Amino acid sequence: MTSVSPDARRIWRGVRLPLAVVLLIVLTGTLLVLLRGDQTTGALEPGSYEPTGSRALATLLEREGVKIPVVRTAAEAKGVARGATVLITQPEYVPKRAFTEIRQTAEHVVLVQPSPGTVEEFLPGVRVNGQAETETRAPDCEAKDPVAAGNATMGGLKYSATQPRAQECYGGSYLEVPGPQGTVTVLGTPTPLTNDWLADEGNAALAMRLLGKHERLVWYLPTAADPSLETERKPLSELIPAGWSYAALQAGVAVVLLALWRSRRLGPVVTEPIPVVVRAAEATEGRARLYRKAKAAAHAGETLREAARARLRPLLGLTRDAEPAALVESVAARTGRAPAEIGALLYGDPPGDVSDTAALVRLADGLDVVEREVERS
Repeated sequence: MTSVSPDARRIWRGVRLPLAVVLLIVLTGTLLVLLRGDQTTGALEPGSYEPTGSRALATLLEREGVKIPVVRTAAEAKGVARGATVLITQPEYVPKRAFTEIRQTAEHVVLVQPSPGTVEEFLPGVRVNGQAETETRAPDCEAKDPVAAGNATMGGLKYSATQPRAQECYGGSYLEVPGPQGTVTVLGTPTPLTNDWLADEGNAALAMRLLGKHERLVWYLPTAADPSLETERKPLSELIPAGWSYAALQAGVAVVLLALWRSRRLGPVVTEPIPVVVRAAEATEGRARLYRKAKAAAHAGETLREAARARLRPLLGLTRDAEPAALVESVAARTGRAPAEIGALLYGDPPGDVSDTAALVRLADGLDVVEREVERS
């Protein structure tokens, strides 16, 4: 027989309680999943228990005897739309031809937050008229369903119509457009249909009246994977929900404001007192020491000559880009010296080693003499 060591027994006693807790959690989760059965997730999904899902609304409708076939393609929706209410959760993914056929056979069509391009394409005469904050709103219209439901949580996109019989309710976020093929209702927000808001205000009454008028409610959840979209492609801008477009616009405005806030502000020049005043003679002497330390005789001589030439040109009425020959001839004519002498002085070879300051001193003296002669002339 093999005996268990004391260390193994001690380890087992330490881990058996945590293992039992983990096993209990796993078994409980598995049991809950099995008891709840199939469950879907996503916004306005009739089987979703999430805040943005619509399980609560679907359950209430089924208790009232409404049958709810759930479809995800245009072909399925057209096959079951006759004589029913059709709820289209994402109209941007519905081909125009399919919508026309659904409207001709269905008794009532409900569109949830269609984009500006979608309403212009599907419902001529209807357009988006801005956006409103989602909050409790009064019907402020004569349509039967909103008046019976009372206040509801509405907002989002606002719609307006040119048809004389159209009813604009809840500040334009609810639009009812009657027609010969049936009524089309446009909702600017999905809020009153969701689990999170159904019990607030008159949301449940509005949703029940809107979607429970007929024996069947076709719950149409369009997707971009619908094969019908291959024959009628829409631009990418039409497939982006309107809420994302407004969010992108707000983000762009925020970025611009941030850039303006953090950008460099160029105002008037601010003068500050110099802590130490350096005399010109000291600055010149310091530069001379640097030239000498670097043994830059040629650079020092050229600096002296360039400064002299810059001072002589205005005295002689010459421009800054005057030719060297013109400057030499003008100085020679003023001073009476030979042009060769003036040329050697203003444009001659650089002096020798800066350690021998005699050459630089002679150059500086010669330039000073020529400047004084020109000034006196």
